[in-house]
Amino acid sequence: MPRFDIVTTIAAPAALCFDAARNIDLHLASFAHTGETAVAGTTSGLIGPGESVTWRARHLGVVQHFTSKITAFDPPRYFQDSMVKGAFRSFIHDHWFEESDGRTIMRDVVEFSSPAGVLGRIVDALFLRRYLERLIAGRAEVLKGVAELRECKR
Repeated sequence: MPRFDIVTTIAAPAALCFDAARNIDLHLASFAHTGETAVAGTTSGLIGPGESVTWRARHLGVVQHFTSKITAFDPPRYFQDSMVKGAFRSFIHDHWFEESDGRTIMRDVVEFSSPAGVLGRIVDALFLRRYLERLIAGRAEVLKGVAELRECKR
């Protein structure tokens, strides 16, 4: 199964970064370029353990629906969201937060696989992995900016 890690250093406490990462409204802002909306489940505010959200967005020219559920939750260190319905055969996103000296190392670990067997593995390798890495890295930069701004205002 393809996997990638995005590591982001944020000048803010882990609890603030943890909450920013599970904030539906902030997620929507970070994916505005895809036209993403939350259409079912927890559609605003902070998502928590056992809760789910269904997203609607245009990715790779196709409108898609993707439902993820919070399947692990250990604030402010870790949470996991897992796809329960969508175009992937599997999609798991682990969010890790480690605080040190007033800074947080936020680590996004994504494991995914496309359907369609060998053809899906080819698509994953040729472009889907890079596409997803750019999406998650862009989201991480938005979270970093918001968390650092909030920390400055404290």
